[in-house]
Amino acid sequence: MITFALAVFFLIITPGPGVLSVAGVGSAFGFGPGARYIAGLFVGTNLVAIAVVSGMATIILANENIRAGLLIASVLYLLYLAYRIAFAGTRIAFKEAPSAPGFWAGVTLQLVNPKAYAVNTTLLTGFAFLPSSLIAETLLKFLIMNLIWIPIHFGWLYVGMTIHRLNLAPHVQRRVNIAMATSMLIVVGLALLAPK
Repeated sequence: MITFALAVFFLIITPGPGVLSVAGVGSAFGFGPGARYIAGLFVGTNLVAIAVVSGMATIILANENIRAGLLIASVLYLLYLAYRIAFAGTRIAFKEAPSAPGFWAGVTLQLVNPKAYAVNTTLLTGFAFLPSSLIAETLLKFLIMNLIWIPIHFGWLYVGMTIHRLNLAPHVQRRVNIAMATSMLIVVGLALLAPK
């Protein structure tokens, strides 16, 4: 179980579309929008996990056209989020950020996020630690994954908000936003170059 928890920690904390976009939303828009976005990511990642456990993801991803469609949707959506973060402005008044990615943006990202499927498949189909009861093991895995997932994502939100709180000069804040967006674009590039 400890090996599983460590795997969860390292697979989730490594930069991927979810955590990078959380940091970007935190930096550009603040805590409230960031927390709503995290809530959407949370629901989305658990929907993906349920799809993996139920076998639905295997059936869907076995079709090359669907898999390619999800990859294209993921890339386009990540480009859109990167654009929103990069061009959020130089001085954001947290209460006046109506265009911040919200709950549904988080759900959508996870549903088209290849890393969400890969991580959930790896964690839920590997690391057997309770072979006598697959149901109990799966429920424990969901519990452990979520107990680790939540603080990691709020940690990334805090990182983004800390960058904003530094009260950087407008041109520096714009560069930070663009750097966050560029990091997401690098993840997009890696996803496109990964062997299929």
